[in-house]
Amino acid sequence: MSFDKELVDKITNFLNGIGIPVIEEVIDYKTFLPGLHFKEGSILMDIHKMKYPGDLLHEAGHIAVTEERLRPFIGTSKIGKEWPSLGDEMVSILWSYAALHHLELDPEIVFHPDGYKGSSEWLIEQFNNKTYIGMPLFIWMGFVDEERQFPILKKWLRGNLEVSDSL
Repeated sequence: MSFDKELVDKITNFLNGIGIPVIEEVIDYKTFLPGLHFKEGSILMDIHKMKYPGDLLHEAGHIAVTEERLRPFIGTSKIGKEWPSLGDEMVSILWSYAALHHLELDPEIVFHPDGYKGSSEWLIEQFNNKTYIGMPLFIWMGFVDEERQFPILKKWLRGNLEVSDSL
């Protein structure tokens, strides 16, 4: 597949800049999304097999919303079969929307018709109506202090959970 190199570079430069490594290499095995795979907290990208550049942002969202101490295990057997959880999936969608907003990209780049189990159009409609499914969890993870700040984030990567002595 051939892509707009400027778009791919814009996305990968952003991700590398915030601490989510994108490594270009040949992927000669089956992956969940064509041309993309996780490896030890980074994203492997085969530009010749990748179908949608916006998928990079959604996959990066999975890394970004995972606790810092667990990120190195993404793409390994150590992460566990429960990763990503349904909550992680919801906040990954919010994260990728914030990222495309930051990069000044059209929502269709991430929420393309072949993704999100046919719900891409519905998701874009929800964002346009400022209905942000999963926002309480996103706030709890520390990406924003309150919903009205969204889609401007105060940080791009989730830290470790802090356990309070008062709990």
